[in-house]
Amino acid sequence: MKYSGWPDPGELVVGRVDEIEDFGVFVDLQEYEDKRGLCHISEVASGWIKNVRDHVSEGQTVVAKVLDVDQGSQQIDLSIKDVNDHQRKDKIQEWKNEQKADNWMLLAFGEDVDDETYAAIANELLAAFGSMYEGFEEAAIHGEEALDETDLDDEEIEAIVETARENVSVPYVNVTGYVTLECASGDGVDVIKEALQAAEGNGEIPEEVELEVTYVGSPEYRIQVRAPDYKTAESHLEESADRAVAAVGEHDGSGRYHRDREVEAE
Repeated sequence: MKYSGWPDPGELVVGRVDEIEDFGVFVDLQEYEDKRGLCHISEVASGWIKNVRDHVSEGQTVVAKVLDVDQGSQQIDLSIKDVNDHQRKDKIQEWKNEQKADNWMLLAFGEDVDDETYAAIANELLAAFGSMYEGFEEAAIHGEEALDETDLDDEEIEAIVETARENVSVPYVNVTGYVTLECASGDGVDVIKEALQAAEGNGEIPEEVELEVTYVGSPEYRIQVRAPDYKTAESHLEESADRAVAAVGEHDGSGRYHRDREVEAE
């Protein structure tokens, strides 16, 4: 996806050097549609420059700061030297993330999605999260709930969440589920305690996973899992519930796993 408008002065942009002259460098802006900027020789690098080609080469990807925009003359003035290493690294990563998000959009809505539909969905994500990448990341972590405040329809939300959970890797995700446990035998309290210990893994949960089981309201218990990625978290959540259900089942009790809370909050 490329923006159709103009960059703002002070904005950092990613560009590709496509022409080098003695007086400066022409840069094709990668994030903007049909936009090209000029970085004067004095803005290419600090200090005296004898040969521009000693500092940049054609085809090189650069990060530049927008100094001025004159839409009337179709001119964008850029500075490469005003961007420090930290800014350059962060901007390149942001750009790469948006390229990933662009690919996820095509996976979610098909290679033949029309420009109008694509733009409408992308703009919803940009308005809600600041970037398409952040929108997909939030969808991977929080599911459909993350997109509740957008104007996307149910099918669009479902497509984004499904694609996000299959493709997005996030540092840590938190998932929550519930298990209902009941046992009518005389030692039912002890059976439930044993089932909850089983749900917590009896000390055998991997180091990178945090799993906690808490009381919600009889006979319902909340299972919360924090893990490096969504698939791992979901797997441990379901396995935790399965262990608890199996434990009460061994004592003629019953159990059931469900994603949403059923007991009303007290």
